[in-house]
Amino acid sequence: MHVVITGANRGVGKALADGYRGQGAEVTATARDGTTGVRLDVTDPDAQAALGRELDNRAVDLLICNAGVYLDKGQALESGYPAQMWADTFAANVTGVFLTIQAMLPRLRQAQAAKIAIISSQMASQERAPGGSYIYRASKAAALNLGRNLAVDLKGDGVAVGIYHPGWVRTDMGGGAADIGVEEARDGLMARFNALSLATTGEFLTWDGRVHPF
Repeated sequence: MHVVITGANRGVGKALADGYRGQGAEVTATARDGTTGVRLDVTDPDAQAALGRELDNRAVDLLICNAGVYLDKGQALESGYPAQMWADTFAANVTGVFLTIQAMLPRLRQAQAAKIAIISSQMASQERAPGGSYIYRASKAAALNLGRNLAVDLKGDGVAVGIYHPGWVRTDMGGGAADIGVEEARDGLMARFNALSLATTGEFLTWDGRVHPF
């Protein structure tokens, strides 16, 4: 089994990489700074193409689109949320997901029953909208929409797509007051990815298997 994970240098991404290696999988773990051994800026089409060439003809059984940023914490509605922050966030959280999937698509199509897991967030939900963090929420909602539509278009290729809320996790992004630890999030997500199939493609689930409201 060959797993490709973006943003695997820390937090949930690193935990997933370690977890799959512990199961004996071949893991291509990427990071923007290259600390994982594979450098990938998901916003850079040339870097995406280079990774595709590096993988050559190796099939990808599971692609985990985990890389993302949360830049608008604490921004004031009246004076914050500058245009460049919107651009940078969407470049990583939405365009970066699409570019990664696009670059890996030939390798996914080579695999038997390939899967794509997009890490979104409960903050993508339109039903649960408590306000604030407008940029991050909008970007994760867009990633959710992207995943739902890709699930339709890739079903004929035998590629299942799932979108997931990883939980409020104690990481650099989630903070120390978050609900769950990295290992708990990882184990839950790995179980969800294992259960993903063409019969459930397009699902939006929490890390512990609950259907998340859109």
